[in-house]
Amino acid sequence: MTDDRVLRHKPLFNPMGDTDVQRRRLINFNTTNINDFNNMKYEWVSDWYRQAMNNFWIPEEINLNQDKSDYPNLPKAERIAYDKILSFLVYLDSLQSANLPIISQYVTANEVSLCLNIQTFQECIHSQSYSYMLDTICNPTERNEILYQWKTDRHLLRRNEFIGNLYNGFVEHPDKEHFFQVLVANYILEGIYFYSGFMFFYNLGRNGRMPGSVQEIRYINRDENTHLWLFRSILLELEKEEPELFNKAHAQQIADMIREGVQQEIDWGKYVIGDEIEGLNGQMVEDYIRYLGNLRYSSLDLGILYPDCEDEPENMKWVSSYADANQVKTDFFEARSSAYAKSAAIEDDL
Repeated sequence: MTDDRVLRHKPLFNPMGDTDVQRRRLINFNTTNINDFNNMKYEWVSDWYRQAMNNFWIPEEINLNQDKSDYPNLPKAERIAYDKILSFLVYLDSLQSANLPIISQYVTANEVSLCLNIQTFQECIHSQSYSYMLDTICNPTERNEILYQWKTDRHLLRRNEFIGNLYNGFVEHPDKEHFFQVLVANYILEGIYFYSGFMFFYNLGRNGRMPGSVQEIRYINRDENTHLWLFRSILLELEKEEPELFNKAHAQQIADMIREGVQQEIDWGKYVIGDEIEGLNGQMVEDYIRYLGNLRYSSLDLGILYPDCEDEPENMKWVSSYADANQVKTDFFEARSSAYAKSAAIEDDL
């Protein structure tokens, strides 16, 4: 391995670390690990941190009494989709809570490490919310069967392998190349992989079913949008500091990975949602996920991937209204919230 590919694990105790903010870097900086809120190099962190902290919520705050009555009476296709999507979401958030601390071990900008720590906490809250939902609506045997469908459903396991293998690749080869890949993988997970599941739950809300579950998902969606904001910002900062990781070949790698993530999500959405659920069908899933793929790719200043899907599909505009947990608009691209309140929401413009 050549020196320019080396990624150094940051020390825990480092009294000889560099305190010059202007020399601070995302990776391979001689950090002291001191959390200094008054001296931040990356100015967007202040807004991100404040928004993430004000998003705090507790799953048990949400009443699931109607869900307990609704769940046994869901149409068969909706109940199967509910179970499989919840199993997938449990897997994603559990994986994230384990993966983020590994990434943070190599991030030498203390303010960015703080953000990753907050995200890790929020992923734990999301996992708790899924357990709360399942504990409320079904018996322990059913709950455990749903929790571990990601191991027994071949389609679900296959799509988990795409992200899981990229994460494992960084654990096994913690160099700059794999760091770049794991950041893009996180960006795909936060910005594409959740969304068939989210739209399914919002469609339940449109049909007047499972309102507690819908609200849990809205709060989770709001958090995931901050996580998407975080990884976009990290990637853009890394491009400034490590331009060799963003050459033509790496730009193509981003495109290929996003295309793969989009196709994985479309295939999964068609499998789990199909054409038997009132208000949703496979074509709607495909059009919306391709639109999201364009948003994710273009927000990295890379153009578009799907020329025929640049605009939000007219028949899916209801998704964004549900995703906005409290109808509080945030300017995502400028990374400045127009309101800071415990129940503030971030609009998915990224």
